[in-house]
Amino acid sequence: MKVLLFGIAKDIAGAPVIQVDTPVTQVAGLREYLYGRYPRLRELRSCMIAVNKVYAADGDALQPGDEIAVIPPVSGG
Repeated sequence: MKVLLFGIAKDIAGAPVIQVDTPVTQVAGLREYLYGRYPRLRELRSCMIAVNKVYAADGDALQPGDEIAVIPPVSGG
């Protein structure tokens, strides 16, 4: 499963895209996998996960071929 990372999440992971080889079937499982692999992600105030360009809830299912993105909080002005 390919996961796109943006903002500080990309900095924490050290790459704009990572490959998740562990089978995960829900957003919550992906979130826990990411927290285990990149513990600093837990420090973020919030971190949204989008599946196929739509924000997803932890209970949402993941399917092979889904486009997954990790979107941290942003600021600007």
